[in-house]
Amino acid sequence: MVKIAVTGKGGVGKTTLSGTLARMMARDGYDVLAIDADADMNLASSLGIGKVPKPLTEYQELIEERAGEKEGMFKFNPKVDDIVDMFGVAGPDNVKMLVMGTIERGGSGCMCPASAFLRAFLRHSVLKDTSAVILDMEAGIEHLGRGTTRGIDLMIVVVEPGLRSIETAKRIKDLSEGIEIKNLAAVINKGTSANIRPKLEELGIPVLGEIPYDAHLVDADFNGLAPIDVGGKWVDSVSSIKDRMLELVEGFKDLDNK
Repeated sequence: MVKIAVTGKGGVGKTTLSGTLARMMARDGYDVLAIDADADMNLASSLGIGKVPKPLTEYQELIEERAGEKEGMFKFNPKVDDIVDMFGVAGPDNVKMLVMGTIERGGSGCMCPASAFLRAFLRHSVLKDTSAVILDMEAGIEHLGRGTTRGIDLMIVVVEPGLRSIETAKRIKDLSEGIEIKNLAAVINKGTSANIRPKLEELGIPVLGEIPYDAHLVDADFNGLAPIDVGGKWVDSVSSIKDRMLELVEGFKDLDNK
């Protein structure tokens, strides 16, 4: 089983990468669940799913029933093992998708039934040996403050040419160390790595690969198509990134089992 989170600052291409990795892994035989944990909720289009599922946070009665208690208390471990079957939407290559939704109270550290429900779901969302979960996280580092990415196998930070992207990667690395995220890697998008790769290596973040700029991605966006269905030279790059990603995850698990 594999659980991957994809993050980075806004506009770097993390949703395109998330959707493409999900489709590729499904074609490799994985039972893939793609989770849109970004407030912008654009993962469906990247997967080729026309109708965006209703966010889980909008099922308020269910959340209160599962996670709520009397007098404002809440359960830390609500029942979540049936959520995919109840609310998941199947897309191309049989990738299943869920939309998490946002929590609009309590700030980044919200402790409420909705927060407990989402955290429990993310902890227990991998159920089979052949399962893979791809989390398309919100831009920036707010999700680290809420701890929703605890227990993942690898966090991929998507960066692009520019100092702000590197600064975000550094903050993600610093914060991840405090919430049980041991394994980070980076993907360089929209440019060459001549100036970026050395800076990532200084931070101790290995680079999985680079994704070149490709006009096919613009065509996919304008035509409302999943990027993987349009193709282009960038597809081979993402395929190599996927293979390297799985190699790293297997290596991390081997070390943990020793």
